[in-house]
Amino acid sequence: MYEFVTGPLAIFAFVVFFVGVIWRAIWYIRGLNWQMDRVAYGQNVVYGLKGAIRSIVRWLIPFGTHGWRFYPGFTILVFTFHVCLLVTPVFLLGHNLLLEERWGFRLPSLPEAVADVMTLAVMVAAVFILLRRIALPEVRILTKTYDIVLILIAVAPFLTGFIAYHQLGDYKFWLIAHILCGEIMLVAIPLTKLSHFILFFLSRAQLGMDFGTKRGGMKSSGLPW
Repeated sequence: MYEFVTGPLAIFAFVVFFVGVIWRAIWYIRGLNWQMDRVAYGQNVVYGLKGAIRSIVRWLIPFGTHGWRFYPGFTILVFTFHVCLLVTPVFLLGHNLLLEERWGFRLPSLPEAVADVMTLAVMVAAVFILLRRIALPEVRILTKTYDIVLILIAVAPFLTGFIAYHQLGDYKFWLIAHILCGEIMLVAIPLTKLSHFILFFLSRAQLGMDFGTKRGGMKSSGLPW
């Protein structure tokens, strides 16, 4: 079973992930209309690109925008959750040992104590994000079972990995469960709302381009909007 989930099934999950993410990006870009969506493909491109880059960078910095500063507690939760969610699996020692075993190369690895703290941070942040969805009426009304399931899909690899690493139960069972949960998350990313993994950057670039051209004061006969 271990050979299967770390071999053919892992390859399938990564293929779906990479092909799916590329497809979502192409689908998003092709769906934009330069007039309706205010994307300056041919006019004032430099101003548009500056606006796109500025928008992405500011939203990637904690408290870098008015929106982040308006909800400081939520901002800390979101950044803690996403930073640890992305960094931990990429630089985890166990993952890199597997990468070296299967593909012959590895990335720098986090100290195991740091990886432990970041794993716990993901799970704690997820709990508070779920509580926020339940406690705040304006968020609860928009929350569906689908949204909760997606959060659980994102957290499951961390919970099962933590249990397996600390051998809190049957190690082999939890190791396989951890790998399966990770592969489910990889497949889910391009097929669900987890696609904001890539769509965040594209949508921020689109809005930033709008601000960098039209709302930045740039006008020409080629920009009817």
